[in-house]
Amino acid sequence: MKIKYSNDADILIIELREGTPIDSIDLKEGVILHLDSEGKPLEIEILDASKLIELKEISYYAPVSAKV
Repeated sequence: MKIKYSNDADILIIELREGTPIDSIDLKEGVILHLDSEGKPLEIEILDASKLIELKEISYYAPVSAKV
């Protein structure tokens, strides 16, 4: 998963997995879910992101691989 933010465009993209977007669904005004050819979610795009979320509070959890 990758989180990208464009300060110039004020767009936040949460990439769930790699792929080519084929379709999209407007979840809410300014929140778009992009889907692949099988209808699986690829990314969430948030327009005017600074108006909808506190960008300074974005955090993520990345699990540490356990050695067996």
